[in-house]
Amino acid sequence: MTNHSSADQAPKPSYPKTHLMAVAVCSAVMVLTLTLLPSPDATATKTVRLKPTIEQSNASAKARAQELMDESLAEEPLLAELEPATPVRNWMDQKVRSGDTLSHIFKRVGLSSRDVYEVMSGQGEVTLLKKIHPGQTMRFAIEEQKLVALEYVMSRTESLVIEQGSEGYVAEKHQKALVPYTSYAEGTIHSSLFLAAQKAGLSEGLTMELANIFGWDVDFVLDIREGDSFRVIYQEMHLEGEKVKDGEILAAQFTNQGETFTAIRYETADRGASYFTPDGDSMRKAFLRSPISFARISSHFNLRRKHPVLHTIRAHKGTDYAASRGTPIKATGDGKVVYAGRKGGYGKVVIIQHGQTYKTLYAHMNNYARGIRSGTRVKQGQVIGYVGSTGLATGPHLHYEFYVNGAVRNPVTVKLPHAEPIPKQDKSGFLAVAQQMVGQLATYAAAMESESVAQLDQ
Repeated sequence: MTNHSSADQAPKPSYPKTHLMAVAVCSAVMVLTLTLLPSPDATATKTVRLKPTIEQSNASAKARAQELMDESLAEEPLLAELEPATPVRNWMDQKVRSGDTLSHIFKRVGLSSRDVYEVMSGQGEVTLLKKIHPGQTMRFAIEEQKLVALEYVMSRTESLVIEQGSEGYVAEKHQKALVPYTSYAEGTIHSSLFLAAQKAGLSEGLTMELANIFGWDVDFVLDIREGDSFRVIYQEMHLEGEKVKDGEILAAQFTNQGETFTAIRYETADRGASYFTPDGDSMRKAFLRSPISFARISSHFNLRRKHPVLHTIRAHKGTDYAASRGTPIKATGDGKVVYAGRKGGYGKVVIIQHGQTYKTLYAHMNNYARGIRSGTRVKQGQVIGYVGSTGLATGPHLHYEFYVNGAVRNPVTVKLPHAEPIPKQDKSGFLAVAQQMVGQLATYAAAMESESVAQLDQ
């Protein structure tokens, strides 16, 4: 590199290192702020991509600088040390059509049934070729009328590569690594959670997951009010710069009728991932609040209700959920089926015992889920049957009863017991993560609010 400076030129000014570091940090903060805040024409309800922290940016810059220095100092490798180049192949692509078999596809590229047999007799996961679906792609590399390689593209991230070896064909499954990006979204409910979440940029899957996380504390049909709000930090999985699918919700807050619930995702070695309050209590209760997702309550718990069929004062010892015939009914807690059959006015009914204290009853079913019978053990959220109108019922609905120590209780208002909290050995690590995530929720919410106020002042 030519140096154009001369001895006559004035020396360059020297600045203290502390000043240079301060300027660098201020610049990074400004860049972070500008990338985080939404554009002036955005609304307060939206999704933003979270950028790396200043420390992460500085670390990345240092690492890259070191890489460049190492590259400039590295000697040219000897030709003998270079790895052999990957052979260039001419690929022929074939889309799997409806009704296709391997023989059909192989025939279209000039291969025979013998080739199919040799491939399927190969080593590795060749059996995956038995599960081809219309729309998928198969790529063939043929040299001198002989199949040397085959790539079965199962999805954007998965493929099966089969290559000819010295002892036949060998199949190997390849998985492309997805890059997680962390994003933030918030919204205020005016009519429904789904509309507010859609406006905030959340997918239907993430919205359902959000409802599942807080479903033990909030009935999203009965309890939702205008003005309720949510904040979510979640992941998006990207491949080659494009979003492929949703990731996990890392932290979320939901404010319902003035009360705010906060959930933090944390993974332990023995239990896997679950959601906890910032203090380490499980968000999961021993029971779901409702056995049907997003169903309307058609009749409440009332011990002096007039029966709609018998027209007499008869205690209504449960809650009725109106739903279309065939809607899945879920067990609200882990337990054992102690009765599954017809029971007078209840029609087809399932009764589940949950330990020594609790019991739940599900009536008027159209039919039972496969495997549900007396003695069957069920898990919370497992489908046990489907909505119907058997017994004394005016139309399809679920009648749900909740018992504590043999006494019937209102399923909507009964205090539900908590599941197990974070294990003691994981408590300190969890609290550190929880503090960080709660801080991030507050930081990004404040940034969004500041931008909204700035727009109003314009």
